[in-house]
Amino acid sequence: MTNFVRKNPSKSPLALALTLTLSTSLLVGCGGEQKQGTNSSASSGSSSASGDGLKLGALLPVTGDLSSIGQNMPEAVKLAIDEVNACGGVNDQPVILVTEDSQTDPSAGASAMTKLAEVDKVAGVVGAFASSVSSAAVTIATKNNVMLVSPGSTSPVFTEQAKNGDFKGYWARTAPPDTYQAQALAALASKKGFQKVGTVVINNDYGVGFEREFVSAFEKEGGKITDKDKPVRYDPKAATLDSEAAASFANQPDAVAAVLYAETGTVLLQAAYKQGLTEGVTVLLTDGVYSEDFVKQVGRTPDGKSILTGALGTVPGADGEALAGFTTKWKDKTGKDVTAFVPHSWDATVLLMLAAEAADANTGEGIQSKIREVANAPGVEVTDPCEAMDLVRNGEEINYQGASGNVDIDENGDVIGSYDVWTVKDDGTTEVIDKVSPTGAAAE
Repeated sequence: MTNFVRKNPSKSPLALALTLTLSTSLLVGCGGEQKQGTNSSASSGSSSASGDGLKLGALLPVTGDLSSIGQNMPEAVKLAIDEVNACGGVNDQPVILVTEDSQTDPSAGASAMTKLAEVDKVAGVVGAFASSVSSAAVTIATKNNVMLVSPGSTSPVFTEQAKNGDFKGYWARTAPPDTYQAQALAALASKKGFQKVGTVVINNDYGVGFEREFVSAFEKEGGKITDKDKPVRYDPKAATLDSEAAASFANQPDAVAAVLYAETGTVLLQAAYKQGLTEGVTVLLTDGVYSEDFVKQVGRTPDGKSILTGALGTVPGADGEALAGFTTKWKDKTGKDVTAFVPHSWDATVLLMLAAEAADANTGEGIQSKIREVANAPGVEVTDPCEAMDLVRNGEEINYQGASGNVDIDENGDVIGSYDVWTVKDDGTTEVIDKVSPTGAAAE
C-alpha cells in the first residue's frame, strides 16, 4: 500500500491500514462469491458489511440484446476499483461495488437503478450501456442525487435533455454521442462512393436518434436516403423482421445503414440474406453490434464465408494516453483482449472515484460538483489512477487523461471522440482498418 499525505490529517496511515485490513478480513470471512445485486468490495469480490466508504454501482448488460458487448464492462469497473483500493481507497476508505445486470431492458434497468439508489444508497453508477436503459435510469439517478456516468449510451437525446437542465449535472458519458458517430458513418459512406443509402434502425432512443443524425449528415455530403419518406424502424421485441428487411433494402441502395442490437439485428440480417437482398449491397454497421459473436450469430453462406463479409462499421475508438498501460493491465488480470467500451468503463469508474476524493465526500452531490474539474483542464495531466488520487489528496488540480481518450466532459456531460472503421472478413473475424472523424476527414 502506498502511503499518502492525506487531506484529513486525523486519519493516520496506520489507521487507514487497519481499516483496510479489517475490511478485508470481514470480506474474506464471508467466503462467498460476488453476487449480482449485493454490496461488494471490488478488491475481493466478497460481500461487505462496511457502509462508510464510497459506494458505487454498475448497471451494465450481462444478459440481453447487448450482452455480447457488455459482459466485459463490469470486469473493467471492478478492475479500476481494485486498483484504487490497493493504493489507499477513496477518502480513507475502501470503495464498495454493487453490480446489477441491466438485461438490456429499460424496465429491468429502472428497477435495478431504483435498488441501487434507494436501497443500496450508492453515490455514483457506471451505466447504463443501452441508451433506452439509461433513459429509464437517469431520471431515477437525478431524483436521488446519484451521479450516472455511462460508458456507452450514445443517443443524442441526452445532450438535448442536458441542455434543458433535466439532469441537474448528474449525467455524463465517456463515449461520444451519436451526433458525432452518425456524422462519422455518413463521412465513411461518402468516402466509399455510396450515393444511395437505405436505413433500418431499432426503434428506441439509440436507433432513432442515430438515424436522424445520419440522414442529415449524409444528405449534406450529397447523398440520397432511399427510404427517407418511410424510415424503417423495427420493434426491439419483434420475432420476425422479414418485411422490415425488405423495406430497408428496397429501391436499389448502394448500402444500408443498419443501427441494430445483436439479437434482433441477427434476425433482420438473416432475413435480408434469405430474401437475396444483400447481394451487391454493403451493410453499414455501428457500435451496437461490434462483436465477432454477432457476426457468428448472423451465420455463413453455403461456401463457408460470413454472410456479413465486406460489411463496414464505426465504433468509438480508444486512443487515450493511458490506453497502452491499461491494455497491459487488462490482459495481465483477465487474460483477454480489450474489447469495445472496456476502456470507457474503466474511465467512467476512475472519474467517479477521483471526483469523490476531490470533493472529500462519498456522496453523489460531491461527485457531481467535482467530476468535470478532475476530467478537464486546467490541472496536471495524469493517466495513472493512483498517481491521480495522490495528487488530489495533496490538493492539486488534475486533468485526468483516460484510456478511451482525454475524457474532457462538457457542460452537457458529453465528450468528443474519434471513431474506428471496422470490417468483416470472409472468416467472420473483424478488423479495424481506418479511422474517421465526425467532420468527414478520414485519418490515414
